[in-house]
This record gives sequence, C-alpha cells and structure tokens, in this order.
Amino acid sequence: MAFDIDHHFKAYPLLAPPTAVDGFAERQWHVLDDVMPYPLATLRKPALMHNLAWMQDWARRKGVQLAPHGKTTMSPELFRLQLQAGAWGMTVATVHQLQLALEAGAQRCIIANQVLADADLDGLHALLTRHTGTRVWFLVDSQAQLAMIEDWAGRRACARRFDVLLELGTDGFRTGCRTHEQALALARALAASPVARLGGVECYEGGLATCDSAHDSEAVSALVRRVRSVVQAIDTEALWGDDQLLITAGGSAIFDLVIPLLTGYAMGRPVQGVLRSGCYVTHDHGRYAQFLKLVEQREHLQDSLQPAIEIWTLVQSVPEPGLAVLSGGRRDVSFDQRMPLPVRWAARGSRLIEATPEHWQVQALSDQHAHMRFDPAGLVPQVGDRIALGISHPCTTFDKWRWMALVDDQARITGAISTHF
Repeated sequence: MAFDIDHHFKAYPLLAPPTAVDGFAERQWHVLDDVMPYPLATLRKPALMHNLAWMQDWARRKGVQLAPHGKTTMSPELFRLQLQAGAWGMTVATVHQLQLALEAGAQRCIIANQVLADADLDGLHALLTRHTGTRVWFLVDSQAQLAMIEDWAGRRACARRFDVLLELGTDGFRTGCRTHEQALALARALAASPVARLGGVECYEGGLATCDSAHDSEAVSALVRRVRSVVQAIDTEALWGDDQLLITAGGSAIFDLVIPLLTGYAMGRPVQGVLRSGCYVTHDHGRYAQFLKLVEQREHLQDSLQPAIEIWTLVQSVPEPGLAVLSGGRRDVSFDQRMPLPVRWAARGSRLIEATPEHWQVQALSDQHAHMRFDPAGLVPQVGDRIALGISHPCTTFDKWRWMALVDDQARITGAISTHF
C-alpha cells in the first residue's frame, strides 16, 4: 500500500514536496537540523528491530505463537515488519482495524472483541469473501450476542459460519463470561448454532496488573485455573467446532505470567497458545518500563525490550526561573497514564545528543505545550534547545500522529511509517 507524506501532515516541512513512506532516506534529513517542524514523533529503528526480534524469540522459547495487537500502532509498515519477524498473525479490536491487518498481509487475525452490529458483520463477511484463505476469529461472551448474529444471518440469508472464541472475563473489568456455568452454557449454545464455530477460549489479564509481583502472580494464577477448568469442561462435552484450538491471552504488562494459561494442555486435538502483546514493538519509558523490570526479575533476564519512541520538542520559552515551555502537548504525546519524561536533549545548533538531567521533569501538559520544571541551580534549558520526550503508553501516542520518522541512533531520518486510525 503506497503512501505519501506531505505538508498536510503534522511535523512535515511546509515547503517540501511529498515523500513516499519508503523514500525518506533519500532526503538525508536529520532531526536536529531543524528542517522538520517540532514536535516530531520518531521511532529509533535499532531499538524497534531489537524489540521485534526479542519478543519473537521469547515467544518461541516459551512454546507460544505471537499475534501482536495492531491497535497499538495501526501502521501497515509496522504490521509487515511484525509478520516478517515471524508473527503467527495479528490481533485487532474492530473490523475497521481488521481491514488494515489483512491488507498488510496477515493470514490469521483475532478480533479481540465482540462482533455483533449489522454493519460489522456485513463488513467481516465481505472481508472474508475478499481475502480467501484467511482465518479470522472474534469473541463471543453471551447468548444475547449469539442471538444477534443468528438474527443477522437470517435477515441476510447468509450461510457463513464464523470462527469464534469464547471469552472469559473478570468481575469489575471488561467483557467476558463471569462464571464457569455461564461459559459452559454459552459453549453449548455455540456448538448448536449454525452461525458459529467454537475454536477456543480467550481472556485478557491486563486489568489484573498492579505492578506488584506478588499480587499480579496470584491474580493471574487464579485466572489460569478458571480458564483451564472451562477448557477442560468444554472438551469433556465435545463442544469444540474446530480441529485445532486456540487459547489466547496477553497484554503488554504481565505477559510472562499468562504462559501457564497458554501451554500444557493434554487433549485429543492440538492446542495452540497465542500471545497478543502489542506495545512491545516500541515499548516505552514509563508504565510498561516499570512492568518490564518485574518481568526481568521473574524471568532472570539480562536483556529485554528497549524504548524506541520519542517525541522531539523545541524549548520555545523559559518565561520564569525553573520553568521551560516545550512545543508539544496533549495533541502530541500520551498522558493517560503519566506525564512524558524528558530523556535526551541537544543544544540549539548542535547534533550532540546527551541524557537529560534528572531534575528536568514535565509536570503538566496543555493542548500544544509541555510545562517542564527544572532546578535553576542546575543545567538550565535555553530557548531553541531540542528535548526528546519519552512516553508512557504507546497506544495513546501513536493515535496522535499520521506518520512517524524512523531514525538511527544519531537522529538521522532513515525512513517513515504511516498510521491509519
């Protein structure tokens, strides 16, 4: 899918001609030459490629497949890199997102969400007809949802049988069957339905995560026991509709703790465990970095994911001692989990990149500005300096950009990716 970036896109030079996503290296642009308007979203390609390889290797060693959640980036260029690195398929949240994953070349997709509206069922049916040979599973968590799908099929005179996964949920959190009995009753209804083929069980453990290893391990262990009990009960009653089963879970915070849920099944048909982490591709400097430290401790890891995403900003004002105002705000960087973190900087006119002092801290954001406090007795940022902000929660930074620059470790722009939210 060819895609050009031009002056209609934030952070692209107003006077520059359009550039194809794969043609940025020819421009020989550099982040710190001030050719690009600030703020500028960048992905450090060495870290990005490291993360792709590391996560794929980790999943392989654990005996599971990886279906990265595409909602994180909604970037066909990154989808293709994930598939080329060995991903089994892609995960998405909506039929709209599914379209992008299929166009990027995914042959297997999990819609980690309920599908029930007429427009979505129409769209899914059309996509499956267009992309022959692909497999798409979506989640079912109630007989009311199943009745809506059956009603749609009757009104459309459609004989398609959709691949579905039964979802187990947790009290107080998102969707999913809350009890063993509810899940088993739904499995029986799915087995008897002409519109659904029950191919496995899904859950999401992310809502249990607190960044406390003892709590998180205990909470996920209880979920593991619930899932395995439901899977065994469905198998005992022979309610499956497929020759191979999928058991799938996995956000990006405590992905190591769900491995016992995804592996070790002894049944009369093969069982494939599928991990759905998404944020690993760029990682971050904040919330997921905190969770990863615990993963490293539990797994005794010497090497793991690296933060790849940075938003370069300009110091546009130092209006009072101890306050610098940066040219990037809520429209440019995530703030739902914590404030962005100044991580690197370069003085005006210089390409020398250095680590920021610890006393430089963003304490507030407005729509277009970051309010960075600093100790006036220490290193004082100057108007015109460039500061790279590390982020917390990639999902809510990517959706603020229609493109991002790929850069090397010296901040040379070597490529670009597009996003399609």
